[in-house]
Amino acid sequence: MKKIVFALALFMSVLAHSQVSVNVNIGTPPNWGPVGYDDSRYYYLPDIDIYYDVTQSQYIYFNNGVWVREKRVPARYRNYDFYSGYKVVLRDYRGSKPYSYHSKHRAAYPKGYVGKPQKNRGPKPDKIYKSEGRYNPHDHNNGKDKGKGNPKNDHNHSHGNGKH
Repeated sequence: MKKIVFALALFMSVLAHSQVSVNVNIGTPPNWGPVGYDDSRYYYLPDIDIYYDVTQSQYIYFNNGVWVREKRVPARYRNYDFYSGYKVVLRDYRGSKPYSYHSKHRAAYPKGYVGKPQKNRGPKPDKIYKSEGRYNPHDHNNGKDKGKGNPKNDHNHSHGNGKH
């Protein structure tokens, strides 16, 4: 009986520790996100007409007639400077589909829109380091790539390994 109780206690301890580890990074705003909006779920990026879901760390964009959620920014926007671009922090949505208000957002915040000054949460990386040939602008380690790729030899921002 003691072995069962001990095993159960050990399992519960491991489970409790796992929950803390898993939940720590969920919903962390990216370094390019604006300061002062840690409780916000969505940004709208008018320059490239896409949304960013902070809680899911996903880009939401219109592609071939449907709204798509992806962890990586679409290839056509990989050279976009997320640190310099304006981020509209959305407050006028309900549920998990900020694009329900897309026509309103697009009209209110056209390409080139700039509102009140914003400060980014983290510093802009000096160099863009890519992992597997893809720039990940919501990289939480300021662009440091943990040894993958060679930034001195990587001059092609759209494909580092020749694969698409």
